Amino acid sequence: MYLVDTSVWVDFLRGSDVRHVEILKNLLGGDEVVGIAPIILQEVLQGADSDQRFEKWRKYFEGLCCYAPAEPVASHVEAARLYQVCRRAGKTPRSSNDCLIAAIALEHSLVLLHDDRDFATIAAAIPGIRLYPVERN
Repeated sequence: MYLVDTSVWVDFLRGSDVRHVEILKNLLGGDEVVGIAPIILQEVLQGADSDQRFEKWRKYFEGLCCYAPAEPVASHVEAARLYQVCRRAGKTPRSSNDCLIAAIALEHSLVLLHDDRDFATIAAAIPGIRLYPVERN
């Protein structure tokens, strides 16, 4: 089961020819469960440049599995803990949203497909985060 970060969806929606989009297309075309989290949906929809595009994307993402925090307060507390652990290790993530996404991936035992250096930073400090190994084109 996979959680796909905003960084990958943005390139997918743009039609970018990059390795992580190729991986996503393969996952979507296979038997794997591919999903998003509410914060990822929010980030993607915020990027819509028209009402029509917003609705098109909203409908597309309705069909995907959505991994919501099992206990929202606990998940946000865990995200804050992840941020603090990284910061104390000398590698402060740029986005607290990425810490929440990582917490959701951990909570649901998901592999995270991304193109965002924050997740490498978080994974270096937090055991158990599983990142999809993407080699650059």
